[in-house]
Amino acid sequence: MSQSTHLPLRTGTLPRPHTRLAVLVVAAATFTVVTTEMLAVGLLTSVGSGLHVSDGTAGLAVTLPGVVAGLAAPLLPVAARRVDRRTVLAALMTLLAVANVVSALAPAFGVLLAARVLVGVCIGGVWAVAAGLGVRLAGEEGAGRATAVIFSGIAVASVLGVPAGTLLGELAGWRWGFAALAVLALAVAGLLVAVLPRLPAHGGIGPGAFRGLLRIGRLRAGLLAVTLLVTGHFAAYTYIRPVLERVPGIGAGLIGVLLLAYGTAGVVGNFAGGEVAARDPRRALLLICALLAAVVVLMVPAGGSPAASVAVLVVWGLAYGGVSVSAQNWVMAAAPDAREAASALFAGVFNGAIALGAFTGGRVADGHGAGGVLWLGGGLAALALVAVACAGPRGGRPGRYVKGAATGAR
Repeated sequence: MSQSTHLPLRTGTLPRPHTRLAVLVVAAATFTVVTTEMLAVGLLTSVGSGLHVSDGTAGLAVTLPGVVAGLAAPLLPVAARRVDRRTVLAALMTLLAVANVVSALAPAFGVLLAARVLVGVCIGGVWAVAAGLGVRLAGEEGAGRATAVIFSGIAVASVLGVPAGTLLGELAGWRWGFAALAVLALAVAGLLVAVLPRLPAHGGIGPGAFRGLLRIGRLRAGLLAVTLLVTGHFAAYTYIRPVLERVPGIGAGLIGVLLLAYGTAGVVGNFAGGEVAARDPRRALLLICALLAAVVVLMVPAGGSPAASVAVLVVWGLAYGGVSVSAQNWVMAAAPDAREAASALFAGVFNGAIALGAFTGGRVADGHGAGGVLWLGGGLAALALVAVACAGPRGGRPGRYVKGAATGAR
């Protein structure tokens, strides 16, 4: 492949405290884009009422960024192939701030949707670049843990970002939720410039890089597993509220607490999955797929018991929390000499699967109810388990991520 330029390890180029701070700032960027993406879920009713559209139409503010992110993730690194990655991240966070300002001031729903298109560009671009930065910032030895911290932005956004933004929207109006995120995005952009080292784009991604990557059988297997797993998860989880509302003894007030418990379990799962995946990504994904296939389906019979439903929901959060970081480790192991191109492809597939899952789940929920989406989610997770198992044991041999990720085209 053309992406075979070897780079020196970055271990020792930054003092250890500075390395930790740099990784945390990148995690703040992922936290900010995920919070911006998902805040529309918490403010959906308020946005629809304020802009005089139905809840179903307002849902486009959730679906559209996912679709755009899926397209932007592989395209943006190609467009910015020679630009320093620190500059790319800071520019994307500045664009995110602009998109949130436009969202906050939107006089009509069409303007809001235009702003959400920009949000999708930022989501895809940030993940395409940030997903593979762990080794460049923390070096060979710290790559696994740094990657887990960067991906923790997803889970922490669920636990803190979205609930806080939703609460602000309820107290002060939905526009203030987006305004607050604009300020946060601008602050993170400044921190990225101040804290990150220069990250030059060596041997940038060419248009043909993705065709070459798709010839790698193990990478195709990983992307297939991610597509099935993430589509299944979002098909089911998008409708978790009506699922929980069917459980005797669980009222509307308790659902928020349960979703907080789910998100907290996701933070734990992110770091636990990252520890396992740094040594053996295949083993991590096998365990995650098996757990998700079981717990999503078990939500059906657990619906008669509050205690069982809570227990299953927490295990669901624990399992899904490790998906992103484990899949990223798999991708890095499968394409060690093309880290940025592989990360961009992974981010595109992941975001596309989010949109596909939400859309498919909606169609199934309309026809078969909340129970139908649970069976669909569990079935797709089981198919993902088969895809990972068929890839063979060599896909996750220990140390492969760390060694391979030290080289590439960044």
